[in-house]
Amino acid sequence: FLPKKKKKKKEMEEVAMVENKQVILKKYVDGIPKETDMEVKLGDKIELKAPKGSSCFLVKNLYLSCDPYMRGRMRNFRGSYLPPFVPGQRIEGFGLAKVIDSDDANYKPGDIISGITGWEEYSLLRSSNELQLRKIQLDDDDHIPLSYHLGLLGMAGFTAYAGFYEICSPKKGESVFVSAASGAVGQLVGQLAKLHGCYVVGSAGSKQKVDLLKSKLGFDEAFNYKEEADLDTTLKRYFPEGINIYFDNVGGSMLDAVLLNMKVRGRIALCGMVSLQSLSSSSSSQGINNLYNAIPKRVRLEGFLQSDYLHIFPEFLERVKGYYKEGKIVYIEDMCEGLELAPGALAGLFFGKNIGKQVVRVAVE
Repeated sequence: FLPKKKKKKKEMEEVAMVENKQVILKKYVDGIPKETDMEVKLGDKIELKAPKGSSCFLVKNLYLSCDPYMRGRMRNFRGSYLPPFVPGQRIEGFGLAKVIDSDDANYKPGDIISGITGWEEYSLLRSSNELQLRKIQLDDDDHIPLSYHLGLLGMAGFTAYAGFYEICSPKKGESVFVSAASGAVGQLVGQLAKLHGCYVVGSAGSKQKVDLLKSKLGFDEAFNYKEEADLDTTLKRYFPEGINIYFDNVGGSMLDAVLLNMKVRGRIALCGMVSLQSLSSSSSSQGINNLYNAIPKRVRLEGFLQSDYLHIFPEFLERVKGYYKEGKIVYIEDMCEGLELAPGALAGLFFGKNIGKQVVRVAVE
């Protein structure tokens, strides 16, 4: 008998199989997203290996970002810049992940990446412009929490930077108003405006958030919009001579009141409309009654997406990282521990439960 050939060691290796916990959208959402609109389930077992010839790479998700824009993907609407989620399948969003195995020469095991990833423990990714993937360069002397690459140094921070400098075109000494000012974007807008030499007022939805704006984030003034009976009167109290720049994160009645208080050639950056996120498909959207004021005041209103300005991302990263290292800015995070808490964390955004940037830690890096 001829001796049997020994199998190569590589062929004998067994690839580890693991269960993959996922956050699933149960059905399209009409109105305010609730925790019960999602569920955490065990998906199919997966191999901890990127398929050969796939040009994919397998990642272990470390942190997930909860963002208001995700509400738009939870409804059956295809007229937006991003497609809707698919009911019965796992959702996705910006996250930080560690590469476990790779069939893409640009990514190797151990790399930390940020970009669009699945709301699950492990994701198989393929590099594309739509995912906005980038490798995180970790410097030993940074002392910057890794999760900040989702907020301060990630999509939220970059939205604040691009919107303030590219859309608002600020000048020293101007008056700036920021709504949802204690959130992931607003808190940085206010601090950048102060560093630019502006007078800055923010609005938020609780006394605790208002106190944070003034005591920790350096805003000149702040108010709880829920305690104000007449927003027009409120804005005249804080801006007796009018507003040069409004960074709008909420839309609705706040935007309408601001239009009555803008200075000539004022600028409004339309970043978010979170006040309208709760509207159901059957309800009528709140219209803007004071838009005419933009004509005699020659006010410029402009919507924007951070993805339009990716060419200045390196500039943003260097500048904001420098401000943080120098102690010129701070950043507030609201961290949830575990994928099981992700549905509640995301839904909580629309009830104002978060204080600062809402992040879910899936695993320890």
